[in-house]
Amino acid sequence: MTKQTIMKLGQPALAVPAGALATLSFAPYHHWYLAPASLFALFILLQNQSAKRSALIGFLWGLGLFSSGISWVHVSIANFGGMPWLAGWTLMALLISYLALYPALFGYLFNTFNRGRPFHQLMLSGPVIWLLLDWVRGWLMTGFPWLWMGYGQIDSPFAPLAPILGVEGITLALVLSSGALAAACYYRRWQPLLVPALIVGISLLAGQKAWVTPEPSKAVDVAMIQGNVPQEIKWLPSQRWPTLMKYTDLTRENWGADLIIWPEAAVPALEKQVPTFLQNLDAAARNNHSTVITGILDQNDKGQFFNNILTLGVNAVGPYHYDGAERYSKYHLLPFGEFVPFEDILRPLAPFFNLPMSSFSRGSYIQPNLEANGHSLAPALCYEVAFSEQVRRNVNVDTEFLLTLSNDTWFGRSIGPFQHMEIAQMRSLELGKPLLRATNSGLTGVVDHNGKIIASIPQFESAVLRTEVIPTTGMTPYTTLGSWPLYIYMLWSIALSWLLVRRQAGRFRDQQPQVNYHD
Repeated sequence: MTKQTIMKLGQPALAVPAGALATLSFAPYHHWYLAPASLFALFILLQNQSAKRSALIGFLWGLGLFSSGISWVHVSIANFGGMPWLAGWTLMALLISYLALYPALFGYLFNTFNRGRPFHQLMLSGPVIWLLLDWVRGWLMTGFPWLWMGYGQIDSPFAPLAPILGVEGITLALVLSSGALAAACYYRRWQPLLVPALIVGISLLAGQKAWVTPEPSKAVDVAMIQGNVPQEIKWLPSQRWPTLMKYTDLTRENWGADLIIWPEAAVPALEKQVPTFLQNLDAAARNNHSTVITGILDQNDKGQFFNNILTLGVNAVGPYHYDGAERYSKYHLLPFGEFVPFEDILRPLAPFFNLPMSSFSRGSYIQPNLEANGHSLAPALCYEVAFSEQVRRNVNVDTEFLLTLSNDTWFGRSIGPFQHMEIAQMRSLELGKPLLRATNSGLTGVVDHNGKIIASIPQFESAVLRTEVIPTTGMTPYTTLGSWPLYIYMLWSIALSWLLVRRQAGRFRDQQPQVNYHD
């Protein structure tokens, strides 16, 4: 076997550790600089490859990223899914392989269009293809926008781009910068280095701009209750009242707070099953001039289940009664946990596909903010905080806080809850609003409008996070414009690439010798 053959075989193998390297840029590791290093390695490996070989390299890179980055999914399968060991790992392999298809498709398209034109690949078509595939992954089959590369940059020099272009804009900056570095090294030219220098310069300038205004005079006293109820016993009938009493006791000690927040599905019963408890809690909150916000499940008269957020106490609708209560109903449901795709096929296969209440219905995409004790909160339940456009569309000029309730107990002591919190931090940074995040077992915390965690409590403890939170006024460019600047960039890139290709083709024709044929 020749040295050239060995190198040819070894190149794809390098893609796996290169992809895994990117996982270390996300929480809880926070080595943000490893994301551009991972992308740089990918672009180097893709140079001068056939389309099929590029697809293989992209697929292996994706295997490295997703096998290390979403390993936490297996915790819920193993602990709560009721599946045999082999079946659980097979399901994980299918999920990872599906997600790896996106970088595989990127590699294929990268060397299908503009092959041999490094400027086009790395500066024009490459970033456009990457963004398009990220958007598809965040939409197809309800979407899975986890591990978008921009999320790991919450502490990087690219972070100030979030209030302007969102997490997708940070991803674009990463892809452009990494592509430019690859071009400079592979083709030994210094000019591409101007691209990352320009991007970092723009980002640093953007960081000097205050897009929103904090209002310390309107600080809100918030108490977030982390019940730490084990998932294994939460829904047992014998544990219903002990759980409710635990939350009630912790609440009673904090009636002085303006807002008291319980996590997702903190009430281990359907709303219609505990009307007296909710009426008494509502009356107690009103007597103490406070508002309790809690996650609770509901089933309407048509038999549809909803995952809701309910406000009790001082709110916009008056004393609690079921028909007129103020609620938010979750829109973006978690696959398998809250609905089962292809359920007629999958439900008979294993208990994992029949988790309790895994047939939820959706709320509306855009819903009114929750009005709690004179404050306006834009809510998102658990998984749906990962959908930047949905959260953005539910923020308006009156919104003071972002609110997210979650239950990451399903994923134990894995890296999943830390990644989830990092995603929530990005929403605060994009929208310029402080975020309140209450969970059953952690991570419970408060994030300021700069995306920084300013208060939190440890995982797997029954505790209350009591702190003052400062709201903001104003709207960031991303809140107003969304992804439209990125759409414009993509159209500009496609048009410029087309013009350059046509010009190059014209020069090639002009250089061909002219031959005259005579009869």
